[in-house]
Amino acid sequence: MSLLIRDGRIVTAVDDYRADVFVEDETVSLIGRGLDVEADRTIDAAGRLVIPGGVDPHTHMDMPFGGTTSADDFETGTRAAAFGGTTTIVDFAIQTKGQSTLQGLETWHEKAAGKAGIDYGFHMIVTDMEDDRLWEMRRLADEGVTSYKMFMAYPGVLYVDDGTLFRAMRKAGEDGTLVCMHAENGIVIDEIVKLALAEGNTSPKYHALTRPTRMEAEGVHRSIAIAEVAGVPVYIVHLSCADALEQVTLARNRGAQVFAETCPQYLFLDLSHYDREDFEGAKYVMTPPLREKWNQDHLWRGLGFGDLQSISTDHCPFCFKDQKVLGMDDFSKIPNGAPGVENRLSLVYNGGVAGGRLSVNKFVELTSTAAARLFGLFPKKGTIAVGSDADIVVFNPERREVISANNPHTHHMRVDYNTYEGTEVQGVAEIVVSRGRVVVEDNIWHGRSGGGNFIRRASFSGPF
Repeated sequence: MSLLIRDGRIVTAVDDYRADVFVEDETVSLIGRGLDVEADRTIDAAGRLVIPGGVDPHTHMDMPFGGTTSADDFETGTRAAAFGGTTTIVDFAIQTKGQSTLQGLETWHEKAAGKAGIDYGFHMIVTDMEDDRLWEMRRLADEGVTSYKMFMAYPGVLYVDDGTLFRAMRKAGEDGTLVCMHAENGIVIDEIVKLALAEGNTSPKYHALTRPTRMEAEGVHRSIAIAEVAGVPVYIVHLSCADALEQVTLARNRGAQVFAETCPQYLFLDLSHYDREDFEGAKYVMTPPLREKWNQDHLWRGLGFGDLQSISTDHCPFCFKDQKVLGMDDFSKIPNGAPGVENRLSLVYNGGVAGGRLSVNKFVELTSTAAARLFGLFPKKGTIAVGSDADIVVFNPERREVISANNPHTHHMRVDYNTYEGTEVQGVAEIVVSRGRVVVEDNIWHGRSGGGNFIRRASFSGPF
């Protein structure tokens, strides 16, 4: 199968030019103006951006949490991602405490195989790591799982103590892999939660009020300090506030190998969403929680200055009507997470490029290239270059849509609400190509379940 994308404005993290792109089988074969080649299919991209497919390095498909399971599995979640212009995800496999990480990896392979419609990789959530099992981390890296996530939150479930953290970090550093950190002081937060419940404070807004920004900042500071001693690069996931960003900036200024992501919810939503009536605030219960609106300016500045490297979604949807209601009488029982994998590119283009905060090259870097480079996917993913996978999005920078769970152009996720309900965005993915195959066009799914491949990722390649 060959494909010619003609006369588009090709934008990567570093390029911006007008040309044709010729795709043979699954990779980019030629790039040039006025290419004189025959193709099985020609797409006219005049007036459109031609950008690399999005890479979302933080999703949770088919994930058990709080007595239920995230609403999107690898079939529905990857399809929704593709509609929004994302062609690769890196999801989180989970080690059940006391069991082998290799068993956790096998479980997630079974969840994804035959379902994923776009390419995918895995991080491994490490919940314990004794000395006699450290060898598993090298085996995971050999299997293409070259990053691990550990939690300072959720004591008794996902939390790891500082000794386990150091032990696993040291091994990851020896192996040339990367550690992702959910950085909050979960021990103190659990005490604050107990106090709130004892005082009869049970509504969704107390999820946010019991997780103060200083506890996120403390977790970021401590995880960076341990990583520096252990000799491993560290990647802070879903950074939500100015306090936490300050710790990242200070560390990077002294030369530490620290990287961080934020998410659209922290750039566009704020603490006031928890005040919605009829338990509607539960839709926004995620961890870290939404913050006061003034934090958003600091996060945008961090993205522009390079202290935040990537924008992921932390896509972890739970239906409002039959899942979020598990915490109707106790905010601590509301499943933590929200949908977003489909809307990331449009939101970031609208708020960043159209909003005058980001260049179009920076937009591509933040939604595709940086994650590909950090997580061992580049240059296979994250760029448009000869030899790279033909993961390409024909993106209309002028088209507008209103994001809504009732809008079939903006909502294909298997969840009964949209986090960004009613938000008008400028910039929409119109045609999406995954490894040379058109999977989305005219808001119609042309891909297939199982069409996505598991991608073995390379080791961490150093700062950039």
